[in-house]
Amino acid sequence: MDFSWVASYADLLVRGAAITFLLLSISVSVGFALAILLAVAQLGAFFPLRWLSRGYCTFFRGTPLLIQLWLLYYGLGSYLPFIPGLRASFLWPILREGFFFAALALTLNFAAYQGEILRGAMLSVPKGELEAARAFGMSPGKILRRIWLPRAIRIALPTFAGEVVLQLKATPIVFSVTVMDLYGAAYKIRQDTLLVYEPLILVTVFYVGLTFAITQVFQKLEKSVPSRR
Repeated sequence: MDFSWVASYADLLVRGAAITFLLLSISVSVGFALAILLAVAQLGAFFPLRWLSRGYCTFFRGTPLLIQLWLLYYGLGSYLPFIPGLRASFLWPILREGFFFAALALTLNFAAYQGEILRGAMLSVPKGELEAARAFGMSPGKILRRIWLPRAIRIALPTFAGEVVLQLKATPIVFSVTVMDLYGAAYKIRQDTLLVYEPLILVTVFYVGLTFAITQVFQKLEKSVPSRR
């Protein structure tokens, strides 16, 4: 095993790790916020919104993430330069990069899965708690914010931990749209040094370490959030 190259490629590895962590953070945080809206919409009484949210979840859960990423990058991305005024706007430096489409695809995909998980968790909240809140005169919005949604998140928390780990393992796919994440850094090192296993072993250690950290964070969250029985 030869790891003498690590010092020479330290900057590349650090940048790749930072991009991987940034993609994970953006897709999980923004995707979770979108998942809440999707779950609430699917359980709402407004039929068109319920139908659209279910269709969204079905599409993104039923198609490969790679296809979604390529549809956004090669499809939507190819039309953006023709939008009048976009090239001259402050958004163009962001929208022309593969990172934007990678973050967008990961976020939309994560939201679809979490929306379904959260919907199931909301359905499993004991109806007696919701009926008691209505008996006390709480409005639907207040019931959702203070009882229904917090209880559902608590129920789904162990599942969320696994989904975040799966999201981390999905990030290497962004290298297919020129985003130099940690896997992309390892691929470049393999090409430069002709070493097959050592770069992959190094990034594997990073992924395992980050997975362990994610698991520990969620375990502490589960212990810190009181459960009502």
